[in-house]
Amino acid sequence: MRLAHLSLTHFRNYRRLELDFAGRLLLQGQNAQGKTNLLEAIFFLATSRSVHAQAEREIVDWQAEAEPIPYCRVAGAAQIAGRQLEIEIILTPRADGVNFVKQIKINGVARRAMDLVGQLRAVLFLPEDIRLIDGGPGERRRYLDIALCQIDPAYCRALSSFQQVVTQRNSLLKTLREQEVNAGSTAVAAQLAFWDERMVQHGAVVIARRHNFIVELERHAVVRHTELSGGREALSLLYLPSFNPGQLPDAEFELVRDGLQSPATSQPLTAAGVADTYMRKLAARRAREIVAGNTLYGPHRDDLRLLANGRDLRLFGSRGQQRSAALALKLAELQAMTQATGDAPLLLLDDVMSELDEQRRSLLLGALAGVEQTIVTTTDLDDFTPLFRTQAQIFSVAAGAVATLDNGTPAP
Repeated sequence: MRLAHLSLTHFRNYRRLELDFAGRLLLQGQNAQGKTNLLEAIFFLATSRSVHAQAEREIVDWQAEAEPIPYCRVAGAAQIAGRQLEIEIILTPRADGVNFVKQIKINGVARRAMDLVGQLRAVLFLPEDIRLIDGGPGERRRYLDIALCQIDPAYCRALSSFQQVVTQRNSLLKTLREQEVNAGSTAVAAQLAFWDERMVQHGAVVIARRHNFIVELERHAVVRHTELSGGREALSLLYLPSFNPGQLPDAEFELVRDGLQSPATSQPLTAAGVADTYMRKLAARRAREIVAGNTLYGPHRDDLRLLANGRDLRLFGSRGQQRSAALALKLAELQAMTQATGDAPLLLLDDVMSELDEQRRSLLLGALAGVEQTIVTTTDLDDFTPLFRTQAQIFSVAAGAVATLDNGTPAP
């Protein structure tokens, strides 16, 4: 999988950009010049989602307002397993003048965002990805969802359906709370049965797939983290669903969830097995959910815990340990995605060297040797070995403009 061309119009600080490249790419420039924006644009092509923006209007260059119709366009051409892939995403303003409409085309045909995800796969590492360790559960769920949706379209459909059903079910639970109903009545059970069945149907797929993916991630992350820590730390990943989905006895599950022990084994889960346990949990906790007016159990309340030598990195890890664990997780994602799809995704690394010592830099560069296409940003080319630089296309980035460099020397 190789991205060969990137075209930007009014994306962030890029008014116009046409960039051809192949293989390894090294983007050098000072901060706030547009290096990260280039990585964001590529990831936008892969996922249709902005990395930093809360609203899509934030990624539209302010100079677009000078156009007759303000718009933003991101397009790319890639080679994937010998076939040509062309993706185009255009944002145009709605009638309110504030929000934007997103139009997606794949090889010239209009498609949905869900159809786009997984076409051009990418793994992105940003300095703020340390939030995967010290941030809230929502950060880690979002990470799992983006990775899995690129690998498994069925997961993406199940997640979307689950989210829609939860919204409807929460509305019903709030109504039941306001009516002060008897939670044990047959009428209440009948009202919730329709939404319970559909929520369990889709939620069980999400839970089983997340669990099995984390087991696979851990297998790769342990090796990468051992390298990055110089063999001093053993990394482990713990999936923490909101209820015991059935892979552990209840007593052991509670100890694992409370951080008092690690699971002895990590057995794979099936959606059918999770669904049975999930439905029983909802029936047993119906009164609690009505009082809360909210759905308390399901993948929307999952979490992921990362431990080094058995200690929770969110609570006890130094910044260096947390950063190494986040990087190991991303490199593990790269391997897991390659194995699942048969094609290595693009690897996008933003200023990854700045907080790594020399040993970790060397280990990371070694890990990149087998990656089909890596795009890396840096403020200092000296962070990379002469061999790495000679094997890469090098571009300078300044004020939304990109220029070719030759081994770190500006081209004439």
